[in-house]
Amino acid sequence: MSSKLLTIVVPCYNSQEYMHRCIDSLLLGGTAVEIIIVDDGSTDQTPALADAYAAQYPEMIRVIHQPNKGHGGAVNAGIRAATGTYLKVVDSDDWVDAAAYQRILDELQRFKDEQLPVDLLISNYVYENVGMTRKKVIHYKKILPENRLFTWNEVGRFRKGRYLLMHSMIYRTNILRDCGLELPEHTFYVDNLFAFIPLPYVTNIYYINVDFYRYFIGRSDQSVNEKVMIGRIDQQIKVNKLMMDHFNLTEIQPSKRRKYMFNYLEIITAVTSIMLIRSGTEASLKKKAEFWQYIKDQHPEIYHQLRFGIFGFILNLPGRIGRSISVFLYRLAQMIYGFN
Repeated sequence: MSSKLLTIVVPCYNSQEYMHRCIDSLLLGGTAVEIIIVDDGSTDQTPALADAYAAQYPEMIRVIHQPNKGHGGAVNAGIRAATGTYLKVVDSDDWVDAAAYQRILDELQRFKDEQLPVDLLISNYVYENVGMTRKKVIHYKKILPENRLFTWNEVGRFRKGRYLLMHSMIYRTNILRDCGLELPEHTFYVDNLFAFIPLPYVTNIYYINVDFYRYFIGRSDQSVNEKVMIGRIDQQIKVNKLMMDHFNLTEIQPSKRRKYMFNYLEIITAVTSIMLIRSGTEASLKKKAEFWQYIKDQHPEIYHQLRFGIFGFILNLPGRIGRSISVFLYRLAQMIYGFN
C-alpha cells in the first residue's frame, strides 16, 4: 500500500456491536485515507468483521491482529504501521461527521501541496450522550486562531477543564515517532498520554472550527464511568505519574505551552485524587497519601505548584468532613468550568 495522506487507527476489542458505524463513517474519506483496524485479541466476531472490511476495501483498510494489549498497545501498533503523513485515532464506538471529515481532508491535502509545516491539526468534538437530544460541543474558538498556521505564543487562555483531548487532535505522524511515544499496555486512560507527551515537539498548529469527532457516552462499561474509574484507579494513578515524568516545569518553552501542560496535569491530578476520596476506603486514602508523597519526592517543583494552588487546597482538606468538602468543591468546580 502506497503512502497515504491520513492514517486513522481504530483500536477494536469485542466491538462487533458498534464498529460498523465507526468504519462506515471513515470510509467516506476515500483512498487518501488509510484505515488501520487493530483487533486487540477480540473473542467475538470483531476479527472476522475487520477482515471482511479489508477484503472489500483493500486500497483503504488494513487489519492488524494481535494478542490483547489494551488500548495503548493497539494505538502503538497502529502508529508503527502507519504510512499516512498525518495520524488520527478513532475509537471503535465513536464516529466522524461526513462534512467536517471532507473539510479536514481538503486542508490536509493543502498542507501537503503547499508544504505547510503543520505539526498538529485541531478540530472540535461532540459528546454523543445516550438519551440526550442536546449535544455538547467542545470547541476552541476564542482560544485558538482559526484557519491559519500559528504557534504556542498565539494560543489564548484555556479555562480550567477545557483542554485538548485525543478526539480533537490529528498529529503529523513523525511527531509521534520523534517524541518516542510508546503507550503502556493493559492500561486505561492512555489517551491522556497521547494528548500530552508529544506537545513539546509540536511547534506549528492549525485549528479548524468544525464538529468532526463524535464521542459516544453511555455504555455502562466505559472507562469514563465514575464507578469504573474507581475500580481502575491504579491505572489512573499510573497514567498520572507518567504525565508528570514527561513534564519538566523549568525546561518546557514557551511559557504558554508550559502553562497549558501544567493546567492539564493539574486537572488529571485532581481527578485522580477525587476518585481516591470517592472510593471511601482506608486503602484508597492510603494510596492518595502515597500518590502525593510520590509527587513531592520525585517532582518537588510540580508538587509545590500543585499543592499550593486552588485544587491542591481543595483536594487535601483533612478528616472526613474535609474530604466531604473536597468532593463538594470539586463538583462545584466541574459545574463552573465544565470538565468531566
